[in-house]
Amino acid sequence: MPDCTAFYSQPAGFTAPGNHAGALAGLPAGLAALTEVAHGLIMHEHLAGLYGFELAAERRASVHVRPVSRLLDQIVAEDARPLGVAREPSARVPGNCRHFTVLTVAALRARGIPARARCGFGGYFSTGWHDDHWVCEYWNAAAGRWALADAQIDDVQRKAFGVGLDVLDVPRDEFLVAGDAWLRCRAGLADPGTFGLSPMGEAGYWWIAANLLRDVAALNNMEMLPWDIWGDMLRPGEEPDEAQAAFFDQLAALTADPGAGFAELTARYRADPRLTVPATVFNAVLKRVDEV
Repeated sequence: MPDCTAFYSQPAGFTAPGNHAGALAGLPAGLAALTEVAHGLIMHEHLAGLYGFELAAERRASVHVRPVSRLLDQIVAEDARPLGVAREPSARVPGNCRHFTVLTVAALRARGIPARARCGFGGYFSTGWHDDHWVCEYWNAAAGRWALADAQIDDVQRKAFGVGLDVLDVPRDEFLVAGDAWLRCRAGLADPGTFGLSPMGEAGYWWIAANLLRDVAALNNMEMLPWDIWGDMLRPGEEPDEAQAAFFDQLAALTADPGAGFAELTARYRADPRLTVPATVFNAVLKRVDEV
């Protein structure tokens, strides 16, 4: 087992459960069971229609919650039953792929299972696109390797998106961590114009670079919101200059195999203000500065 697994075995930062540690530890064992728990607690804010209802605007505030402890606070405030009891779809707390991911990471870490959130792009939502997405990367002890699990996809979404892959062991050519996406595009093996968010028609190197910074932060236990802006992120539509491209090349190489360069990855994150999440970030959805 790589040395870095100890770092990812302990709740930390946004995955620390706070007062809910006992509740997480008491959930059913096994990755499949834990993702089912997440399905019963969280509703993706943009997919409510698949479950037969429209999500009211006033309920969407929870999508801006970063810490798992606060997410769980809201879940139990709305329904005090045990976390393992699935809520009706319309009663689930709104979130997105990042929320499914960090909750699953927190539940795995509560059992001492190494897990981390990865930011990148899923190729199984829209033909010809690699859509902005988050998944859980966990240490598969039986296989002796890190594996990817999409904690968001349930049977309803599997049918709607035509997902035929194993969501508990997603192939790495179906979900590309941001660094892999960057390196493939730089090598001419993929088109940066297909990496972004298909419903908005936005894509490009600027989107990949932003997710690369978010992935670096997540690998350092700072799992930010998909629309948090800080540091050296490129502006929408901006092409990287030579110096910026070289900077992101280095980051992509480090994140491709976080265990191999773990010491450098964590040291650079702490020392480089272009990477380190500051005390405040810009929330691009709410158009405001948020305290982290």
